[in-house]
Amino acid sequence: MTFANYSYDDFGINPLMFYYEVTQACDLVCKHCRASAQACSHPEELTTQQSLALIDQIATFPRQPHLVLTGGDPLKRQDIFELIRHAVDRGLQVALTPSATPLATREALAEAKRAGIRRLGISLDGVDAVTHDAFRGWDGSFERTLRMLHDAQGLGLSVQVNTTVTRRNMDQIDEMAELLSRESIAMWSVFFLVPVGRGIDEERISPQQYEEVFARLWHHARRQPYGIKTTEAPHYRRFVLQQQGDPLAGPVDDQGREQQHLAHRSQRAPLGIRDGNGIMFVGHTGEIFPAGFLPIVCGRFPSDSVVDVYQKHPTFLALRDPDRFEGDCGICEYRYLCGGSRSRAFGVSGNPLAAEPDCVYEPGQIPTIEPGLREWPSVAKSD
Repeated sequence: MTFANYSYDDFGINPLMFYYEVTQACDLVCKHCRASAQACSHPEELTTQQSLALIDQIATFPRQPHLVLTGGDPLKRQDIFELIRHAVDRGLQVALTPSATPLATREALAEAKRAGIRRLGISLDGVDAVTHDAFRGWDGSFERTLRMLHDAQGLGLSVQVNTTVTRRNMDQIDEMAELLSRESIAMWSVFFLVPVGRGIDEERISPQQYEEVFARLWHHARRQPYGIKTTEAPHYRRFVLQQQGDPLAGPVDDQGREQQHLAHRSQRAPLGIRDGNGIMFVGHTGEIFPAGFLPIVCGRFPSDSVVDVYQKHPTFLALRDPDRFEGDCGICEYRYLCGGSRSRAFGVSGNPLAAEPDCVYEPGQIPTIEPGLREWPSVAKSD
């Protein structure tokens, strides 16, 4: 997936990432599941024809977003490969996030590749079966996940591994990084828990523990042969800048030289992407949200145009204006490049514009970093 043609200014007219939850059906019972997925699909799930029409509409954005077909488990939809082929025919770059169940066979992954997907998203939440399977609610999920990774490698598929950090596994960051170094992945996306869906019952790490995890991620970002990014923790960008690092840079070698052949800047989204700002989500029944973790309904497809909702809905407009954020986020010098997790702010306070509840930074230490900068000012590390 390449993001080279996108900039901060593009987010006002089109998202960089468009997530379509094709179903909430899934055979896993994950502890943190945003969707609280069920074994069977919802009777009002968008039909094949409605889904094809949604894809047609997504393709009309001024700059076509990257489409992620997610769930639930997308492989529970019998028409999933038809949807992929249609999206590819419309010029979209498509990623797929299958669940680690018996449906995720090598043959299914091969069919997804033939249909035209550009990347697989595979979840791995522990370095052993005890940790991962307890998290996923199915004995055997860990072994199935490793098999999916090996199958994807054999098929030549690009893979992003998704890991959700909670108090269950935060002490396994180093082991996870080393395990993934042997799996030939393109990106490790580290998710930070948002209290939504089943995630309400999981225990978030503390703000100080975020800093500890950030330190380990930054350590590995400079050493591992794959990219590392965070999801629902945009304040990792602030942490990297405080270390005099570049949040857009790829891995570096032992001499500090960027390994452009492994992970280059075009793989990285522009800084400032967050819920509703470069991100859009449509649920399985057509409800339109600023993000999958931010359950504020802003319209419903097909009655509402996803292009119009993204460009004009008051909630999206507010989420794209960091000067409207409240508390520390509204005055923070990093608000344009970070802005905090709007989903977590909503999950904790009920207000999507409230301050990020899991950030230790106290504003007022440096000049404000304006959007669009490519040379970062010298910033001091906070206490």
